[in-house]
Amino acid sequence: MAPPPAPQTMKERILQTADKLFYLQGIRAIGVDTIAAEIGISKRTLYNHFPSKDALIAAYLERRFVHARPSDRPPAEQILATFDSLERRFAAKDFRGCPFVNAVAELGPTDRAVKKIAIAFKESRRIWFRDRLSELGVAEADALATQLVLLVDGSIAQDLVRDDPAMARAAKEAAIVLLRNAGVDVGDGAPKPVKGRKRAPQ
Repeated sequence: MAPPPAPQTMKERILQTADKLFYLQGIRAIGVDTIAAEIGISKRTLYNHFPSKDALIAAYLERRFVHARPSDRPPAEQILATFDSLERRFAAKDFRGCPFVNAVAELGPTDRAVKKIAIAFKESRRIWFRDRLSELGVAEADALATQLVLLVDGSIAQDLVRDDPAMARAAKEAAIVLLRNAGVDVGDGAPKPVKGRKRAPQ
């Protein structure tokens, strides 16, 4: 029998609460007072763990910086599965776009700390595509990786405007064309709809 999970530390509770509120309601809209009240602690207690709101914002974004898991699936399948995952995420009620793009849009490009984390995340995703393409022997892997991340970000923007998870499927179809043009065998390439309820307009 597995042991029970360890109780959350106060720092983890603060960060988890900040993550939820920042992502769903916006970084500018949520102050440290709101976060402290949500947990039921004083502002002083919060500041004992995060000395400023900027430090909490940076920790929130670093928490969201999750690296792709290794996979034994063929590289082309891994690339196309990215868009299937996006479609499932788009169908979730709590989807509010890319937290890194949202942070830069809210706080502005002059916030160097936030922009640095956002660029690092976006580049890590681009490099992941590039590495899969290199495994496939694609000659212009770097350029094609950039095109694929543009499809990812474009589909996110379209879904936010249209509330339509099928935008990820359209991006997948475009990715299949790009891969085929680069000489990659993607089989029949027929995108399969991902089961999930379309979100109601906000």
